[in-house]
Amino acid sequence: MENKKVLVGMSGGVDSSVSALLLKNQGYEVIGVTLQLWEKNGEETEYCDVKKICEQLDIKHYITNEKDNFKKCVIDDFICAYSNCKTPNPCIECNKYFKFGSMHKLALQLGVDYIATGHYARTEYSEKYGRIVLKKSSSEKKDQSYVLYSIDKQVLPYLIFPLADFKDKGQIRQIARDNELKVANKPDSEDICFIPDGDYKKFLEENSNLSPKPGNIVDKQGFVLGKHNGLYKYTIGQRKGLGISHPTPLFVVGFNSKRNEVIVGEHADLFQKELNVEEINLLAIDKIIDGMEVQTKIRYATTPINSRLYKNENGTIKVIFDEAVRGATPGQSAVFYDEDIVIGGGKICQ
Repeated sequence: MENKKVLVGMSGGVDSSVSALLLKNQGYEVIGVTLQLWEKNGEETEYCDVKKICEQLDIKHYITNEKDNFKKCVIDDFICAYSNCKTPNPCIECNKYFKFGSMHKLALQLGVDYIATGHYARTEYSEKYGRIVLKKSSSEKKDQSYVLYSIDKQVLPYLIFPLADFKDKGQIRQIARDNELKVANKPDSEDICFIPDGDYKKFLEENSNLSPKPGNIVDKQGFVLGKHNGLYKYTIGQRKGLGISHPTPLFVVGFNSKRNEVIVGEHADLFQKELNVEEINLLAIDKIIDGMEVQTKIRYATTPINSRLYKNENGTIKVIFDEAVRGATPGQSAVFYDEDIVIGGGKICQ
């Protein structure tokens, strides 16, 4: 791959650092880029980690300020979703607009051939679909194709995922140790990047006009069972923290925003055999054919379920499952697969 240039998104973590190392060892001319997305504690330390890795690997490094756009495309979307009784996935928006949006634009400006990240996924040509497709990685446990469905299909031919064939994070850390990369034992980040303490309710109250607004917790018949202190503090499937007593366990099953009510039901009420999806993004195909069979995943950590897709008159897609799924949540994403190929996906709507 001599003379081929690749722009690698580098966060200061072990995955992106090893990705850069592997690509350089494969003969690419590697350029690192770090996206400044939000103001945070320890920001300078993170940039120092990236700078040291790039110096150690002898590669160029750029830092681009995307803070204003990140607020508009990710944080404002996050706030808007909770304001409308939805549960967002900000990582999906970030991948769409920044890790595979802004990075691709920068690559074009720099005359770079490819872009790469430390995600666990793969791209390759599919004879069946006649194009480059996004696929699951070799690791079922680490696979991140679910959070990548929203990227622009035009970017797929320019993507490289160096970690696609690794099945275990321990392998990545061992490569880092063998090459004396100082981030080898750096902990993984599990929280939403702009909410490092994990307290999304506090974040919403400090960064929006959302504030505790008392209302009723009701059953599906409208009978009042208790009180809540703000719809944004609840999500579909939630059981703990309801503060109500009942002969059987109760779960949040919906909201009535007009009446400011949290609706609860029994465990069986969380299951449904169909749902609707909006904001569709297709990767392996150009249009949905009514009745097409796929496997649909409604959460990052769930198993895809056999299902069929149908077009609604309003432009949304109806997904009908072979077996009922639990806890489908508006704002979360439903991603369609053909075995290990990502067909596309969209956001679950009410």
